Amino acid sequence: MKLTKKHLIASAATLGVLALPMSALALSFDTSFAGSIGFTSTDLKQTVLNIITFVLGLLGLIAVIMILYGGFIWLTAGGNEDKVDTAKKIISSAAIGLVVVLISWAIVNFVLRTTAQVTS
Repeated sequence: MKLTKKHLIASAATLGVLALPMSALALSFDTSFAGSIGFTSTDLKQTVLNIITFVLGLLGLIAVIMILYGGFIWLTAGGNEDKVDTAKKIISSAAIGLVVVLISWAIVNFVLRTTAQVTS
């Protein structure tokens, strides 16, 4: 079974529903949420780092969700080899994406610590 337009729309709708609480918090004028994730009146370097960390965390979450989705497809394949192959491709692609996100996070932390030692 190939991924169709229907699957892409369902995936986008699911991600939209998952992102809805975050967008509601982003639109509020309450500064307590912004302060809890580090978006207060800090310097530009720290703000950019907080944004990068947030985005990498979101991408890691999406990769884990895709791994779970691939596992679900595999479990519901019912012996259909096409579905099993599709599930294997989804899981391997999501695992590679998760590795890329983790390496990106490690690089960002390394650069941050290196620049923090230079500037202080």
